[in-house]
This record gives sequence, C-alpha cells and structure tokens, in this order.
Amino acid sequence: MPTASPAAEQLPARTAAVWAALDPVVGGATSLRVLDVGGGSGMFAVPLARLGHEVTVVDPSADALATLRRRADTAGVGARVRGVQGDGDRLHAVLPPADDTGGYDLALCHSVLEVVDDPAVTLREIAGALRPGGQVSVATANRAGAVLARALGGHPREALALLADQDPTPGRARPARRRFDPAGLLALVRSAGLEPGPWRGVSVVADLLEASSDAAPDAVRTLELALAEASPYRDVAAGLHVLAARK
Repeated sequence: MPTASPAAEQLPARTAAVWAALDPVVGGATSLRVLDVGGGSGMFAVPLARLGHEVTVVDPSADALATLRRRADTAGVGARVRGVQGDGDRLHAVLPPADDTGGYDLALCHSVLEVVDDPAVTLREIAGALRPGGQVSVATANRAGAVLARALGGHPREALALLADQDPTPGRARPARRRFDPAGLLALVRSAGLEPGPWRGVSVVADLLEASSDAAPDAVRTLELALAEASPYRDVAAGLHVLAARK
C-alpha cells in the first residue's frame, strides 16, 4: 500500500493520493525545478518549497499570487517560490524557453484542464516547458464521481446530464467545468507527447468522511490511500490523477 509523503501528513486527506504519487519524485535530496500551473494560492507550491525545491507558479489571478506570496513568506520559503502572472495555454509568453533553462524537472497541472479554453494546448505548453524525461502531475475532476455526487445530492436530472457529458445547469453565465473519464484523460496526456503512468482516484471517500466528526484524519488518509488505486472504488472518486513523463 502506498504511504503519504512527509509533506502530505499536514495536508487534507483528499490530496493524499496525489502526494503519494509525487513522493518518489520530490522526496529525495536533490532540489528540483518545479512549475505549478494554476496553483496560485500555493497549496502544493509551499509544501514543495519546504522540501527544498525551487517552485515557479504561473497563475492568471493577481489575488491568488498575492496569497501565494504571503503563504510562502509566512512559511519561511519565500526565496524558493516565484509567482508569474499568466495563462497555462501561453506559457511560452511568460517563461524562458526550455532550451535556454534546461527545462523543469516537474510540472503540476491540478484542477486546470477543467477550465482552460483548450486542454490539449495547455498540456502541450506544459510538456514543452519540461526537460526531456521531466514529469507532469495531472489532476482533474472525474465525471463518474460528479454523476454520483449530483445523484446523491438529490439532483437526478443534473446527474443524467453529466453522464451524457452535457452541462448540468445550462443557461448560466459561466461555462460548465469539464469532467474527464480515465480513458479520455490518458488519451489527452498522450496527445501532448507525454507517457502516462497508472491513474488513481483522488478523494474516493475523503470528502464524505471528513464531514463526520467521528472520522479520525489519520484513518481517513489511510483509507484514501488504500482505495486510490483499487477498482471499483477509484472509478467513482471525485477526481483523477496521473503522473506522466515527457518522452
């Protein structure tokens, strides 16, 4: 059974599966150059900097980057965290060419593909920022988990719309967030020139159990890790995660 990284012990159990996948990459003594796309508030960037890595965060929100700066400075890692305002589908416009810098060792793309204009373009931009052999951590919303969540919440029509990959609430001002299935996510990753490893479920039960006052955080984390790579449990998780390498 996978174990949580030291950084993950102080973070929400719902991200335990992501940290377990990252731990073999970030847990060594070598300082990595990390690119966090859309991670402006620093939920991953600050813990990674505390592990000794140099993290560049690209985010379109000036407010999120301001929160990142405060969190990094408060944690004493401000010198290892850099914020850059920009969009994931135009990384080439805000970052030096990979040929000039050697490229990043690791990139994070968490909860980004759901909202960008074109997920394929964003992933290609991220792949282009990596060094050869560099890796990208991709986390997205899972369509099956969203269907179950809407159904259990008493919204069967919305659940049926999501099942058909349609907007569950048409007519609203904001566009619907995308949801992915494992096959579609893996195909998208491969189309960007990346080789995906095994996929896992993110927050299989953590959101439900953390809402209970009787659920011990350590026990929730342990259960989450046990279910993250096991079907049929991972198939209905709230999110999907895959670690992929640039070919």
